[in-house]
Amino acid sequence: MRIDIPSGHGHGHGHGQALGRGRGDGSGAGHGHGYSDHVVDTSVVDADAVVARRVRIVVAAFLIPLIAAAVIAMVILWPGADLKVPAAEQQGARGTVIAMAPCPKEFGNCDQATVHLTDTPGLNDKGLDAPVQVPKAAQVALPIKVGDRLLLNVKQDAKTIDTRYDYVDHDRKVPLLWLAGIFAVAVIALSRWRGVSALIALGVTAVTLTQFILPAIVKGSNPLLVAVVGGSVIMVIALFLTHGVNAQSSVALAGTISALALTAFLGWAFVKLSLFTGLASEGASAIKGLVPGIDLPGVLVAGIVIGALGVLDDVTVTQASAVWELSAANPSASRSALVGAGLRIGRAHVASVVNTLVLAYAGAALPLLMVFAIGGVSTGYVVTTETVAVEVVRGLVGSLGIIAAVPLTTALAAMAVADRSRDLVAEAEHLQG
Repeated sequence: MRIDIPSGHGHGHGHGQALGRGRGDGSGAGHGHGYSDHVVDTSVVDADAVVARRVRIVVAAFLIPLIAAAVIAMVILWPGADLKVPAAEQQGARGTVIAMAPCPKEFGNCDQATVHLTDTPGLNDKGLDAPVQVPKAAQVALPIKVGDRLLLNVKQDAKTIDTRYDYVDHDRKVPLLWLAGIFAVAVIALSRWRGVSALIALGVTAVTLTQFILPAIVKGSNPLLVAVVGGSVIMVIALFLTHGVNAQSSVALAGTISALALTAFLGWAFVKLSLFTGLASEGASAIKGLVPGIDLPGVLVAGIVIGALGVLDDVTVTQASAVWELSAANPSASRSALVGAGLRIGRAHVASVVNTLVLAYAGAALPLLMVFAIGGVSTGYVVTTETVAVEVVRGLVGSLGIIAAVPLTTALAAMAVADRSRDLVAEAEHLQG
């Protein structure tokens, strides 16, 4: 990105093309520097030796030890062995409805769908037709009809195909794949190669969640520690892969990890103070029954940390970029000037992001809030029940982490780029040109 700088006014010793503000041609006598119409390429900021030196100090003193600790902790906490619980183990299949008929009287009030099996992992039934009992149209909100794709459960002890498959739900694979494809095309169309990197980073996030964070928690590791370690590794890979290994992304990463640590602490503290059991969350009772030793309050805190990660990434990258652009526009800007300008940008960003985060959590709990609303219970009473209070704590703790990320990242970025020499930037740009 290039920023036009207005022509300058001043006096100097022959630098007719120096950077500055005001009016004039930059010529004259004296020891100052004159300013004229000029365009600053912001890429020279990353190449600036002053920036590089300062950021190397931050990276060496803060980021490298933290990244090393996160990687070592991940290796130690890696779940390793197969963690499947026999009582919860299921085998799924897919098929398409090709015919519908009433169930035989001995099976009761239901319909019988003839399903053409399209996916039967571990079985040789693919391509065969199987009878599957499904609810009658009047009993369900979404009736089953010919042509529908279904998810099926496989009964391991069934001797014949006629009794092997049970109806689970509609198969939504096709619309989800279409949506994912549209999303990928939109990201790449707008961001090009950076969009490709962002999609790869998204894949890394999914792998880290499914192969490390979830299994490690089920294995019995401390959920908060697992979330912080996994979240830190995700952010390192995502930021450097998407934005490159440079001074700006290093500063954004430092701000992200700092705000993440604060979010983790606040989440842990308020989950303890609020006496949450963790059982109010969806699926908590089921996982507690299948894995009795699991720390549900810890899982709740881990969810708060992971939920805040994506928004923290957005805020810190934006703040670092804003300070970089401000410094490129005025290379001699002081640290306090950059912090002040960066915070003014951050205030508007935080106001919208915080509202987005709280509304996202409120939207997830909307059916529950509606149940309380029609019950006529007072708002003050409802908010203090665990089911609703969990969402309040989740939203407010995540928002506090976002709020903290703005001054932290802005201060780090200002430390890296403040008070740089105009001559150094001008020389770097001249060499690049």
